[in-house]
Amino acid sequence: MPVEVVLGTQWGDEGKGKLVDIISQGIDICARCAGGNNAGHTIVVPMGPNGEKTMLDFHLLPCGLVNPTCVGLIGSGVVVHVPSFFAELEKLESKGLNCQGRLLLSDRAHLVFDFHQIVDGLKEVELGGKSIGTTKKGIGPAYSSKASRSGLRVHHLFDDTFAEKFRKIVEGRFKRYGYFEYDTEAEIERYKGLAARLKPYVVDAVSYMHASLQANKRILVEGANALMLDIDYGTYPFVTSSNTAIGGVCTGLAIPPKQIGRIIGVIKAYTTRVGGGPFPSEQLNEIGTTLQEVGHEYGTTTGRKRRCGWLDLVVLKYSTMINGYDVLNLTKLDVLDGLEEIKVAVKYKIDDKELDGFPADLDLLGRVTVEYVTLPGWKTDISKIRTFESLPEKCREYVEFIENFLGVKMGWIGVGPSRDAMITR
Repeated sequence: MPVEVVLGTQWGDEGKGKLVDIISQGIDICARCAGGNNAGHTIVVPMGPNGEKTMLDFHLLPCGLVNPTCVGLIGSGVVVHVPSFFAELEKLESKGLNCQGRLLLSDRAHLVFDFHQIVDGLKEVELGGKSIGTTKKGIGPAYSSKASRSGLRVHHLFDDTFAEKFRKIVEGRFKRYGYFEYDTEAEIERYKGLAARLKPYVVDAVSYMHASLQANKRILVEGANALMLDIDYGTYPFVTSSNTAIGGVCTGLAIPPKQIGRIIGVIKAYTTRVGGGPFPSEQLNEIGTTLQEVGHEYGTTTGRKRRCGWLDLVVLKYSTMINGYDVLNLTKLDVLDGLEEIKVAVKYKIDDKELDGFPADLDLLGRVTVEYVTLPGWKTDISKIRTFESLPEKCREYVEFIENFLGVKMGWIGVGPSRDAMITR
């Protein structure tokens, strides 16, 4: 059975978790392929005997776990901070989500240690005014260790040479950044206990994934971050440290490309990003403030305010070229309900000449003039609407404008935060 994939199309925070939650109701396995606990999904689901609406935050664990029969797999391409793994699991279980026996972790996944998080902060200080604005979760330094072949993977926790290897890595960081406060021996002891707790979750994810494919299990891959944060295709260096595009699905989970089926792109009805980096359609004005406040645009992982702007179809065209979306999910359309008019970015120009695509050169990107199309707002509360045909005409026109520009249909339209606030077409 072909593997389904849900990917972010912009700079993250598009609302992927809600769609993953909905689709996972009919899925056997929900898998993460890249990133770490720098990602963040917030979903609102009915919990307990009375079906009370409960907000669940996922950072490292696959949010398909909300389905009580779905197995969550953290793949080899993910970097894992083990204390955060258990803290997140305990928080979810305290809210009534039972994950017993259905959460798995690849033995090939690389480990994030506390010293990676310390180094993350030190690297940001080094960059000064050109800081990237990372979550300081140690993700970048962990991927750097992986790329330089000096990292430790999950299976190393069960190796007699773990302590020796760990000491060597920490000494290397002291040489690079100078001595910083860090109790190496206490950390080694802590990880002995964590390793024993972690062992029941650890699997050979390559064998597990291919046995599942052969058994025709229904598999959903939950993308983290988004295309514009991809290490190769995003607004480098203001990106994350992994491949967040479709290629990362294959490498992070050992899924052959021919096994990939439907690729679903999730689009927020406007644009946001967190941290530094270019943002051509950003609105540093009343519109930006309105989108931020009405959309509750604060990071799930960091609590930071998100920068807000108009929908950018130049970004989305570029994203579609790379990921090849089969269908789209438009989210948070209701946030635009109160606007008199809505602008959509359709072209980038330099000296009145239209650029052919999305530029790699950030200096060039910083000089572009954005050309917008202005569409009328609908000035109607759409949060209770559940069919496309029932949406106001101007609202439908906005959706269709996006579809026609990108050449991809909307399969789902989000009109509120709860699971049922979704129009399916």
